[in-house]
Amino acid sequence: MHVDGRPPKKSAKIGPGQLIEIFFRDQPPSDVHPEAIPLDIFYEDEHLLVVNKPQGMVTHPAHGHFSGTLVNALLHHLQRPSAGDTIRPGIVHRLDKGTSGLLVVAKNEQVHRKLTDQFAAHEVRRVYNALVWGRLREREGIIDAPLGRHPGDRKRFAVVRRGGKTAVTTYQVEEVFRDTTLLSLRLKTGRTHQIRAHLEHQGHPVFGDATYGGRHKRLSGMSGADKKRYADWLDTLPDVALHAATLGFIHPISGDYLEFSAARPANFERIIESLRADALLSLNSPR
Repeated sequence: MHVDGRPPKKSAKIGPGQLIEIFFRDQPPSDVHPEAIPLDIFYEDEHLLVVNKPQGMVTHPAHGHFSGTLVNALLHHLQRPSAGDTIRPGIVHRLDKGTSGLLVVAKNEQVHRKLTDQFAAHEVRRVYNALVWGRLREREGIIDAPLGRHPGDRKRFAVVRRGGKTAVTTYQVEEVFRDTTLLSLRLKTGRTHQIRAHLEHQGHPVFGDATYGGRHKRLSGMSGADKKRYADWLDTLPDVALHAATLGFIHPISGDYLEFSAARPANFERIIESLRADALLSLNSPR
């Protein structure tokens, strides 16, 4: 946006008679094409499928990611020549690029609508695994804090006092290590970046999450040996240690309840195993 031919400052006030120019980015192409990308399919019938999305894969095309997405792979699997009028055919919900785990995809509009209604009514069971920095005071709890765009960075979300949308996340501690904790979390709402923003707000950002303060920023106060150890673990994790482990919903056509569970990615699991060994070594070391 320009005001009178120049980009305005954040604190600028607009007055009568000023010329305001707004520049819109080009929209992603609607002719998204199929690509032969392997899919880890957990379930499929004529109405829908459940897929385990890997870390690093974008769910649907967006600016800078017009190929290599889950949608490109689905078009190939479903033998459709293009996405048609939508860039997210069949996608009922999404996972961030760095988040791995289970997604349900509808094969027709009727199924898509009924699944969307289940998500809107909070009737879908979604359980996530997250490795977070620090140790939580309580073994379980509820984070009930509204989320909105971060006032200083529009690409991020944050807990806000005004204008935010209701966001509720429940968590349970699964394992505690020296400097980190493994959590299971359930979403009662489905806001963008909900788990990541909520955990940062609690002071326990997700391990590896550079956007929400969970990557190398956390190493600054560590000793040399510990800093190298955690830096090495972070190097094996290109994205966040966040995994959509369980997905349960009512089949829109049969009425049966379906639930699926997916194991954590290998690099995530290796870090957990290393943290267990590190915690045990620390416990047995002489003081």
